[in-house]
Amino acid sequence: MLTVHAAPLVLPVGAAAVEQGAVAVEGDRIVALGPYDEVTAAHPAARVRRWPGVITPGLRQRHAEWLLTRCYHPDPREADELGGLPLRGAEFARLAQELDAPRWAGSVRRGLQQMLRFGTTHIDGPFRDPAVRTAVARAGLVEVSAAAVPGVPPGEPGLDPFGEGRDLAGSVHAPLLVGARADLAVFDVPDEAALVATGAASCVVTVLAGRLVYRRR
Repeated sequence: MLTVHAAPLVLPVGAAAVEQGAVAVEGDRIVALGPYDEVTAAHPAARVRRWPGVITPGLRQRHAEWLLTRCYHPDPREADELGGLPLRGAEFARLAQELDAPRWAGSVRRGLQQMLRFGTTHIDGPFRDPAVRTAVARAGLVEVSAAAVPGVPPGEPGLDPFGEGRDLAGSVHAPLLVGARADLAVFDVPDEAALVATGAASCVVTVLAGRLVYRRR
């Protein structure tokens, strides 16, 4: 089914921003991008989803391997004991000695789900751990080469791709283009400057290969 995603501002990256813009998606592809009135006039039968803020390309998590294999992402049922934030460093090292395969696989799945909550659609590998490879394949996130990416920065990375001070162009994998795969995110901010300042925690929607995989409730 053809779906039009509309927002007050579309930031394609590499092209001019579109006020009152829209991105039309059919299957896993972008089939139109431009002003809302023009896109909907060309596709009058499309389902329309209206979102607040800005639509951007999906973000790229450059330290996914570290976040998935050097952190433990607690189950909500473990919150009383472990809290709700990823465990890393010495805390992770102590817990890792107790993890069986199902519990480790659960942590990886939750880590990937958290990445989707931050508008992430592309993650840097390679992933050598079989549990991580399986979870990534099932989640549908796109693995990309990390060959040209610096190592883990001081202070250890977080789930927010903007957390290393990159601008929008430096935080996405590729621009929004007609014919490209429909990987996009929506952030509840008024413009690009506010997005970079606020970070990806402002994400309200993530679309992965045309599928709505995260929506803030």
